[in-house]
Amino acid sequence: MNNFRFHQDTIAEVKQRADIYDVISEHIVLKKQGKDYVGLCPFHEEKTPSFTVSTTKQMYYCFGCGLGGNVLKFLMEIGKSSFGDVILDLARRYQIQIKTESPENRQEFQRQISLREQLYEILAIANNFYQYALSQPQGKIALEYLKKTRQISEETIQKFQLGYAPNGWETIYGYLVEQKSFPVELVEKAGLILPRKSGNSYYDRFRDRLMIPINDVQGRVIGFGGRTLTDEQPKYLNSPETELFDKGKILFALDKAKTAISKQDKVVIVEGYFDAIALHAAGINNVVASLGTALSSIQIKQLLRYTESKQIILNFDADRAGIKATDRAIGEIEKLAYSGEVQLRVLNIPDGKDADEYLRTYSAEKYQELLVNSALWIDWQIQNIVKSKNLSLADEYAQVNQEIVKILTKITNDSQLTYYLQYCAEILSKGDARRVSLISENLLTQVFINWRKLLAEDELLSPPLLVAKQLKSHPRNHRNFTKEKKNNLSLLSAPVERSLLAEAESLLLRIYLHCPKYRQDVKDAMEARDLQFNLSDNRFLWQQIIAVENEMNESDNLISKLQDSCLETPDKLVNVEHLFHLDEKTKKNLLRAPLEIRSTIATIELIMSIKRRSAILNKWQKTDLSVESELAKKYQEKFYSESEWIRELERLRLTTIQDLIKVPLGEL
Repeated sequence: MNNFRFHQDTIAEVKQRADIYDVISEHIVLKKQGKDYVGLCPFHEEKTPSFTVSTTKQMYYCFGCGLGGNVLKFLMEIGKSSFGDVILDLARRYQIQIKTESPENRQEFQRQISLREQLYEILAIANNFYQYALSQPQGKIALEYLKKTRQISEETIQKFQLGYAPNGWETIYGYLVEQKSFPVELVEKAGLILPRKSGNSYYDRFRDRLMIPINDVQGRVIGFGGRTLTDEQPKYLNSPETELFDKGKILFALDKAKTAISKQDKVVIVEGYFDAIALHAAGINNVVASLGTALSSIQIKQLLRYTESKQIILNFDADRAGIKATDRAIGEIEKLAYSGEVQLRVLNIPDGKDADEYLRTYSAEKYQELLVNSALWIDWQIQNIVKSKNLSLADEYAQVNQEIVKILTKITNDSQLTYYLQYCAEILSKGDARRVSLISENLLTQVFINWRKLLAEDELLSPPLLVAKQLKSHPRNHRNFTKEKKNNLSLLSAPVERSLLAEAESLLLRIYLHCPKYRQDVKDAMEARDLQFNLSDNRFLWQQIIAVENEMNESDNLISKLQDSCLETPDKLVNVEHLFHLDEKTKKNLLRAPLEIRSTIATIELIMSIKRRSAILNKWQKTDLSVESELAKKYQEKFYSESEWIRELERLRLTTIQDLIKVPLGEL
């Protein structure tokens, strides 16, 4: 696809038809604020919304991390997609005809549209084939399994596009490669066939299996889960990792659940495909499923885009494997949960049932009641530690005590720690109220010891006050240690303070971008002083400005045109796109644009002059007076002349009170 360039008409129509609110709201929760919308930035972790979406400008910007742009840039960033793939996806979504710069290449372009696009097509056709096979005589056993054993209705079968892979070694191979003429290499890359160990032939990956399509968040098929209908192992077989499918990043049914998650402001995560399908069939639609692997932090962060209050309920199986899976999932989330960024609960259905089994006996309303009464994750962990232990036995009591202290050590909220100290002491007291206070104090002491170790190892710096009070008496007390560590971190990791040159060039570019009435003033000032932008990113943007302006109409928006022109060079755009947006401080600076132009031009020239003076001084010092006295005198005169000019530039670059009074505030 790199051999083709999209026609500007196609890009313009895609931008016009693709509403930025509709696109971004599919990925994060947006709330109305004035004339714009705000939400939590999907590109960095934050607790308060700093991500803004302007429907009037059709642009987004995050004041937290500085990322911004139009709808095309957002999709490129969020999906790590190329410019071409984004144009293709949006054009297909809005049914826009694609044109290339060279009309004679259009047919070739359609054939070479992109690897990902062809894989989407192959998987969609394979999915249709499996659906058709389910309704044929060969799919009778699979259909009976769905309707009788799983009690799934025809409506749900259609909603989830369930199908059947026939019991043949080359069924899907023959259909896609021989009948549909897809290249065998692409069918293999789609994860549907495998090469035989000997020879050049292939065989089907899925045979005699119930087929469950796995979709991405846009609803496109990217892989399959195949359930055996016999005793064959494994019971569930997923597609392999492909260009489209990464099971550590995908959640089953998210495409169908995302709207309900946003509306109900919480999400339920189950273990299996059929748990999710059964719950959706029962009208509980805010449900997704993991794909038989440990829940990852990437999947969690993906879900958090859709719920403002960050409510997550884990409903894994209550057997040993399910408990381990729940523990692993909590491990991925606990940092967010302890800090209050995730409201995490755990539901274990009574009698060890999973959601699918439970709904065959009880109503959806009963399941909703279980969700409402689900335990906080800390309560679940504590109960799980105690559940199978005999606290009357010294070794088991000590083991439970040790595990509980590990949990308590992670709590940083004082009120929460106070509550759980009392709660755990009551459990360990075995009903003896007289021992509760003593046990509580003992638990706190053990927590303090753990914190002291963590502090010594530089692991944690913000203990709760209950612990911090005791740490004050420690030789390396918390306050001094925190201060020392903070200073060291600031030396190591804080961004280097921007130079005068970077500040001046950035402000000059902002004036040019956002104050059309002063653009000629900027050009005149730079030409008069024979100045250029020195920093490579700023020089790149200035070159783009000159190129875009040569092709602009009077009604065109410069920033919008620049974003389009830079989209195919995202690595360069990311370093200058912050200049396309204004914060309150910069807005105030631009209100006195004439003075700022004078100041920034003087600053740029000042820095150049200092460099020139330094070079002159270096030459002067190396000149032998006894041999080259005239040359030395020339360098001396240049040095003092440059020094005089530097003093004048220093005066010019400083904005005085009198200047501000003389020059009225302009309008952006």
